[in-house]
Parts: sequence; C-alpha cells; structure tokens
Amino acid sequence: MSDSKICFIGAGNMTRSIVSGLIANGHDPKAIITTNPSRPKLEALAQDFGVNISSDNLASATASDVIVLSVKPQIMAQVCAELAAIDLSNKLVITIAAGITSARYQDYFQQPLALVRAMPNTPSQLGLGMTGLFATSSVNEQQAALCQALLSSIGKIMWVNKEDDLNLVIALAGSSPAYFFLFIEAMIESATQLGMDAEQARVLAQQAALGSAAMLENNPEISVSQLRQNVTSKGGTTHEAIVTFEQGGLRRLVDDAMNNAIKRAQEMAQTF
Repeated sequence: MSDSKICFIGAGNMTRSIVSGLIANGHDPKAIITTNPSRPKLEALAQDFGVNISSDNLASATASDVIVLSVKPQIMAQVCAELAAIDLSNKLVITIAAGITSARYQDYFQQPLALVRAMPNTPSQLGLGMTGLFATSSVNEQQAALCQALLSSIGKIMWVNKEDDLNLVIALAGSSPAYFFLFIEAMIESATQLGMDAEQARVLAQQAALGSAAMLENNPEISVSQLRQNVTSKGGTTHEAIVTFEQGGLRRLVDDAMNNAIKRAQEMAQTF
C-alpha cells in the first residue's frame, strides 16, 4: 500500500485523521496529495505530515491510484461533475460522505466506477475509529484489500454486504460518540449541581467510560447484559440508578434515537 498514490479531495478533520494514520503506518507522504479550495488547512497538512498539496482536483485525481472523496454531501455533486472528466477505469474511489448512495455516484460520474462507501467516526482522529465499508460489485479483491489497509490505519473496520446496512453503521458507530458525550455531559451537569467541581466530575466520568469500553473489548465472551449485571448489586446504589433509567424508558429512547438517525440517512439519500 505504501506505493499507492492517494488523492484526498477535501482537507477537513477526517482527511487529517486518515492522513495521520497512513503516515504513522509507513505510507510515503510524497505518495499522498490533498486538495482544497482554501490554503490554510492544506498548508497545515503539508507542514505536519509532509504530504503534497494542491488546489487542482482534476490534475491531482488524474495522477492518483485512489481518490478519497472527503467533502460535504451538499457539494459532492459539484465535485464529482468535475472529476467525471477523468478515466476512472483503473482507479479506486472511496467516499466518506453519509447519505449518498452508490447509484447516485454512478449518476454523477456516468462511467464504470470501482466505489467503496466508507463510514468512519470521529475517534478516528485518535486511531480508535470504527469504519463501516461497503464495496460495489466493480471493486476487485486487490482494491478491497487496499481500501481495508487504508482505513485500518485509523482504527477497526467492518465490511457490510448490503448498502442499506451502512445506515445502521451510522446510527450505531458513526453518530454514537455524540450519544456517549451527551450522556457524560448530563452526568457531569448532575454532579456539579450536587456540588462537585466540574473538572473533577469530568475526570471521574471519562475514566469510568474509558474503563467500561476496555472491559467490553477485553471480555468478548461475556455478554453486555452480564457485564452490566456484574456491576449491579441487588438493592445497592447502582441498582437504584438502573431502575431509574429503566422506568424512565431509556431503552425506548435509544431505539427511537437510532431509528431517527437511520431515517435521516435515508432522507439524505433522496436529497443528494
């Protein structure tokens, strides 16, 4: 993979995360080029990682083996219309935009396309990401392996067989860091209202969350339900808190939230 020429269209946080992971895993920075209309983000990438930078999408993509589309869904059609002038028959296209289907990209490019849709999440910035991947039928084994190596540089990956399942990936992994942050935010607010210093409350909550995630990862043979029960002594403090969550309809609320996230992804697919 270190010899593959990769072009990132867009220089936002996810591009920075992937570039950082690639460099850390030995990819030649001179085989990476990032493009963006404005210079500051490009210059920061060049300074921090030694990659090539350009404002010319067409030339940069033409010279690359892999094109990573890392722009907002609202401007994806415009970007793809420009790139459609390139012969893509020997290139892999990876998109990290939510809500735009592979069929829509086919409309954008109007030519055979080896496309992988990738759904990374924000912990990718720390190399702790979870990325869902869906490959169209035009993607060959070598290209799939290349994509897997590329996205594995920022965390774990999971291939899905049905494109619709990417919406589940969005709800379960892509959006969920915000769910966890909201829950921790509420815990900190409660603690401060009870008189604790906010910084102390944050340290306590974030360390508990970090340790809980580690227990999940290091005990795959134990169900999540059992791990919860192991902490919940009958009649104890944890039991009282869990009963309160259950009586308040936490499970129903989580189900509604995930279904609404999926619904929004489906709506976006009709919009763009």
